[in-house]
Amino acid sequence: MTTATLFALLFGCLLIGMPIALALGFSSIVTVLLFSNDSLASIALKLFESLSAHYTLLAIPFFILSSQFLSTGGVAKRLIRFAVAVVGHIKGGLAMASVLACMLFAAVSGSSPATVAAVGTIVITGMVRSGYPKSFAAGVTTNAGTLGILIPPSIVMLVYAAATEVSAARMFMAGFIPGLMMGGLLMLAIYIVARIKGLPSQPWSGLREVASAALSASGGILLVVIVLGSIYGGVASPTEAAAVSAVYAFLVAVIGYRDIGPLKGVPWRRAGEDALATLVRDAWQVTLALPKCIADPEVRKVVLDASRVSIMLLFIIANAMLFAHVLTTERIPHQIAETIVGWGLPPWMFLVVVNVLLLAAGNFMEPSAILLIMAPILFPIATQLGIDPIHLGIIMVVNMEIGMLTPPVGLNLFVTAGITGEGMGWVIRAVLPWMLLLLLFLILITYIPQISLFLPEYLDSLRGYR
Repeated sequence: MTTATLFALLFGCLLIGMPIALALGFSSIVTVLLFSNDSLASIALKLFESLSAHYTLLAIPFFILSSQFLSTGGVAKRLIRFAVAVVGHIKGGLAMASVLACMLFAAVSGSSPATVAAVGTIVITGMVRSGYPKSFAAGVTTNAGTLGILIPPSIVMLVYAAATEVSAARMFMAGFIPGLMMGGLLMLAIYIVARIKGLPSQPWSGLREVASAALSASGGILLVVIVLGSIYGGVASPTEAAAVSAVYAFLVAVIGYRDIGPLKGVPWRRAGEDALATLVRDAWQVTLALPKCIADPEVRKVVLDASRVSIMLLFIIANAMLFAHVLTTERIPHQIAETIVGWGLPPWMFLVVVNVLLLAAGNFMEPSAILLIMAPILFPIATQLGIDPIHLGIIMVVNMEIGMLTPPVGLNLFVTAGITGEGMGWVIRAVLPWMLLLLLFLILITYIPQISLFLPEYLDSLRGYR
């Protein structure tokens, strides 16, 4: 009765259009008041504890702030220039460059919609001007943008780690090879299609341009090295690395690239000026600019936008944690686990059920909410069936990638529709052929665990030798 009431209230609220956070909170509170001895005060305390007790969740606002600074600060343009210089000369090279740029930006943003918005705004128009069909450009970029939640650091992985209490660092390690593999599959498919359709390629820009583009993009690329290197090297936790990334992104956008803030448009070096004079002038400019950055309208807008996104996401997480608390206290996951195990399902069949459930949920809910609802239910079942929790996490993340592409709630579809000015039906048709490739990738990830587990296990073995 408790289970039926909880889920009936949740889906009833969603059907009448209630926001997901409120639906989660309302269904949880009503269920507690009807079937539990807990008081309203204990519910308020649980809402507070759901965020304060999970240190890993503190990384989310920092990564969001870092992403906002890099999206606003022109890092995407420099990453795209580097990607075009590296692969633009291959058949279908601009489309491959969009995938490579999405992979690079994913590694500094941790967000799928942010990746599509930052990269797609530039590359879709550029590909159309170069002779690519508009639907081809939109489909490739929208699918490549989903790598934002698979290539670490990923906000969705942090949510899964908080919901199941697995290591966020191991989740990041597990997503690295699948992310590279998915990007490689997209590039291979683009090359095959480009050869068949005779799509254009750019002239080889030369090693000088590759080196120049790499130097220009080094500010963003170095962030990947700092964050992932510090986590994998055991120097910092994901939360500490996220805090460093926010400070670094601020310095790169405001001081390094000077795309926003009080130094916007000020050149690094003037004509005829020697190196010493440049160093002295820049040191003086930076010293004066740092206090002004707090009051600068552009910097404050970036911080405000990041705060809005963080508050929205953390509010969803807090209510989802309350929902998970009700599930746990009423032993609903354990009852479901015992029932499914009693059916005698083999692990491979259970994973089929998991994928079907998650693909269906991805049509209607936001990824973080799905993970926070489903992970506490699926986690104990997977554990009993001998499925590695990290492997299960990557399967869930890949399902969330596909959910970003399926209507009516697929966020990447809305971003691409806004960029291209086309209707939602047009965007869905453009995305569909490439989404089939993502479904094939999901099958590989589901039934070849070592794709996800090789790197975490290898790094664990290296630490064991020390």
